[in-house]
Amino acid sequence: MRPFRLVVLTLLLLFPACAAAGPGDSGGSGGSADHRLDWWREARFGLFIHWGLYSIPAGRWGDETGHAEWIRTTARIPVDVYDRFLDQFNPVEFDADAWVRAAKEAGMKYIVITTKHHDGFALFDSKVSDFDVMATPFRRDIMKELAEACARHGLKIGWYHSIMDWHHPDYLPRRGWEKESRPAAGADFDRYVEYLRAQVTELLTNYGPIGVMWFDGEWESTWNHEYGQALYDLCRGLQPNVIVNNRVDVGRGGMAGMSTREGTAGDFGTPEQEIPPTGLPGVDWETCMTMNRHWGYNAADHDYKSVTDLVRKLCDIASKGGNFLLNIGPTARGTFPEESLDRLRGIGEWMKVNGEAIYGTSASPFRELPWGRCTMKRRGDETSLYLLVFAWPADGRLVVPGLGNEVLRARLLSDQASNPELRVETVGPDRIVRLPKSPANPHASVVELDVAGAPVVYDAPEIFAPSELLVNPIEVRLEARSPELEIRYTLDGSDPGADSPVAAGPVRIADSAVLKARSFHRGRPVSGVVRREFRRVVPRPATADPGGLQPGLEMRVYQGDWNALPDWSQLQPSRTGVAEGPGLPSGPTQEHVGRVFDGWLRVPADALYTLALSSDDGARLWLDGDLLIDHDGLHSTSTRTAHAALAAGLHKVRVEWFNKTGGATLELSVARDGGEMRPVPAGWWVHGGDTDQKRNTTSAPPGARPPASRQRPRSGSPARRR
Repeated sequence: MRPFRLVVLTLLLLFPACAAAGPGDSGGSGGSADHRLDWWREARFGLFIHWGLYSIPAGRWGDETGHAEWIRTTARIPVDVYDRFLDQFNPVEFDADAWVRAAKEAGMKYIVITTKHHDGFALFDSKVSDFDVMATPFRRDIMKELAEACARHGLKIGWYHSIMDWHHPDYLPRRGWEKESRPAAGADFDRYVEYLRAQVTELLTNYGPIGVMWFDGEWESTWNHEYGQALYDLCRGLQPNVIVNNRVDVGRGGMAGMSTREGTAGDFGTPEQEIPPTGLPGVDWETCMTMNRHWGYNAADHDYKSVTDLVRKLCDIASKGGNFLLNIGPTARGTFPEESLDRLRGIGEWMKVNGEAIYGTSASPFRELPWGRCTMKRRGDETSLYLLVFAWPADGRLVVPGLGNEVLRARLLSDQASNPELRVETVGPDRIVRLPKSPANPHASVVELDVAGAPVVYDAPEIFAPSELLVNPIEVRLEARSPELEIRYTLDGSDPGADSPVAAGPVRIADSAVLKARSFHRGRPVSGVVRREFRRVVPRPATADPGGLQPGLEMRVYQGDWNALPDWSQLQPSRTGVAEGPGLPSGPTQEHVGRVFDGWLRVPADALYTLALSSDDGARLWLDGDLLIDHDGLHSTSTRTAHAALAAGLHKVRVEWFNKTGGATLELSVARDGGEMRPVPAGWWVHGGDTDQKRNTTSAPPGARPPASRQRPRSGSPARRR
């Protein structure tokens, strides 16, 4: 999967009930009429497998031992040299049934395996390619054997398939380091897309029912929404019940893995190596993660997560309504590393006793639990709350905070045989579960707490607003996690009482105010008071129209190898011109390049504008001489936002951007008074007239005020390479 140099997990969400993952948007707890995802939501736990020719060097090239599935490009191996691995691929110890049994005994319900990774090598018998497993000494269709083994053992099979392909002669762009040795002349990307679609057709035609199509490598500039939507439609046309991840389309927000554009294809989001801190309400998602630091097999990497860590990650993910796709990189002989098997066995032992707390569960009704996590299941008029206890209380008192339901029973899942009930006390709004002295399990002990009705948790309301500043009236949303709660609020700074207004919908704020809110249950206050202060501001005045303005922005292009935005005043541009707006041209990705855009932003009305700058690599946005967004450094595609109160008219603007290697992104979106984020309209950009930007070649606009501090990027780790 994709390598990156800085972990920037910024999800473009003005409201935390985030953007839909795509056509299968379904509410992560299973509320959709589209039942294709029901089995997947029930499963919660699956096995990811990264396997291919890259398992042969096992991470080593020369004196370097830090490579894995990206070795062809990270070690800069020419195609003809990499092709020699074909004659060495002979995994004589591969046993599909053994792999599937290991996954099943770990409690996993589905497997997703690399049918083709970015190196272009296919692990199946592809009739449209000679670069596949049938060209190796092994000459067995591995996907056929795995699909049949999954069917025998009752697991779903899914295919990972890379959109990016470093081997196919028509795939563009070429890697930056091989452009001279492997020129792109004559390459036809549309012809490659037909090849890609042909292989996907084979995968969804020749192997029976497929549970998941898991795409990757969609971030390069040659792929677009039209290709992605068409590929999604192809998958659904061939197998209507298959579910497809959001990497089939463009618009994924970096390693956070969620789509940041409306209308993109895909049924679920794909956070990578990360668990969303507060979950993603209303969205289906799946965290994919390595056991050690690499996806493909690396013989030198023994930095494996412990069984306890992995079990608790599974609990954490399930408690937030997500799935866990845990990776193994098999060896060149076709076996799972022994460290991986040890982890699978350990997780399986825990799941045999406690799997009820994972399978088919929904996200926790609690905002935070200091001792662990919670999942839940509705059963008619009752709810089972599964309390996943990481920190066993020394005094034997497990505090379940602010639970408003009648408690029916409590027991430890580990004591199912004798099934002794645990004593539960009520202390104020809390329930206290009396536990034995010792934990039932060293990884996570599970208490099943059954309550009457849907869970009612006495949390304070949450306040969702686009900003604490306003120019025009805005709408603020108040939410309680339990729908049985009533929210009352005030705007004069007083504490809400029984006579205060009820938040039956968004609260309109038209002027400076102090908003306070509180949860009520059956007419009485049951939470603390939350507050948010809103301030009406005067918009930043516009610049007088100098006359003679033309559409677009002045653009200067630079060549260079940078790790951060350079001082442009020390460089000579390789090209100048006018661009429609701050963005990148279509076609092959350019590397070792920088662009500077100068001109004005003509905003149509007085308003509070939210500007979102998405880039890969570094970028900055200057507005009226102020550095509004600093997104400098080496990183994968991610987004940063800022607010600006602007008067109607012209505002000086500069956008700076550079790309070192790999994918390239530069996009600027805007929202007005908390509305929907959209690309800045082309008609808003103008340049020319009596402007000092024509002669400005400094690294910042004249009179610019730099930020008080600069955030420097941290290096990524090999585990981030997918």
